[in-house]
Amino acid sequence: ARSFADIGDIVRGIDLYGGNNKRRKQLDDKLEEIFKKIHENLGTHEKKHYENDTANYYKLREAWWALNRQDVWKALTCDAHGTYFRATCSERNGGCSQANDKCRCPKTSDGKANDQVPTYLDYVPQYL
Repeated sequence: ARSFADIGDIVRGIDLYGGNNKRRKQLDDKLEEIFKKIHENLGTHEKKHYENDTANYYKLREAWWALNRQDVWKALTCDAHGTYFRATCSERNGGCSQANDKCRCPKTSDGKANDQVPTYLDYVPQYL
């Protein structure tokens, strides 16, 4: 994956990048196997909701990513803790401060909680 957004696209089955065809096929097959198992273990009500979603489980993948993207991000940044040192948060007085809580500013400029992936950390190493 080239970025956190790309990881989301891959999980949801909508990544447009072909890359290494053999490895890509292995990844696609593995993800389909995983989502097939998730689909098989759904309750009766949930199975009805996803009953026509068996080709590549796109609907289920979307729902899974929406529910788990925050946990995936936390897993990727767990070693950062409070040690990221780049000035990233804009202050009202025009200055900058560091994002010391897992590479995030505590709030956006409108005062809401910041749950977006910082663009400067959007890229992840190829080996992840």
